[in-house]
Amino acid sequence: MKIYKLIGMDLDGTLTQHKSKLETKVKEILVKLQENHMCCIVGAGSAERIAKQMDFFPIEIIGNYGMQRANVISGKIVFKKNEDYSVDKKWFEQKIKELRISTGYTEYEGDSVEFHPSGAVTFPLLGTSATLNAKLAFDPTGEKRTKIYDEVASCFNKYNCFIGGTSSFDIVSKKYDKYISLIELAKSYQISKEQILYIGDDFKKGGNDEQVLLNGIDCLRIEDYRFFPEAIRKKGLLGEEL
Repeated sequence: MKIYKLIGMDLDGTLTQHKSKLETKVKEILVKLQENHMCCIVGAGSAERIAKQMDFFPIEIIGNYGMQRANVISGKIVFKKNEDYSVDKKWFEQKIKELRISTGYTEYEGDSVEFHPSGAVTFPLLGTSATLNAKLAFDPTGEKRTKIYDEVASCFNKYNCFIGGTSSFDIVSKKYDKYISLIELAKSYQISKEQILYIGDDFKKGGNDEQVLLNGIDCLRIEDYRFFPEAIRKKGLLGEEL
């Protein structure tokens, strides 16, 4: 059985439902994993948002596709890296307005585009004020967003564009993606690419886990977050049963 030193994990859709708290059994699995592996969360959201969602569970976090690196220690976030950049908001607003017309997503709640403090931009097809239930019901298989992915990505071809969350697209600088950030973290701990396992749920075209798979890191796909504990046991990562 292959021995991994670093296990990177997506959060929403992998460890838990989108924007939801971790179940106790998942926290127990993470505690057990950290006994023999270095573990980190590799997320699209900010490190602060991820830490709060996880109730400040002690783990290393990569936020905003690599713009942030932080450790959660004794209920506090300690940053190792916290980068940001500026974007032309009017340009993005115009481009997303054009995309809504061409793709048919002209009705939305709240704002048409979300600008994050880091510089990341989210194109929320349902708008920033859509309810969680509406988002979850919108595109559970990702088919709707995959259908228009090429058009959205070509519109923002100077950036990386990922299918994110349950109803949106994330647009970030070319400097950042989950693969780049995971390799950067591994190098800081002198861990080789071959010693990394990544666990995620969205490896399809445009999915925000796709780059990790395409660049040759061993990956474990979670089809349903409710079966995460079972998948970890089947992979033989715990050593012994909880």
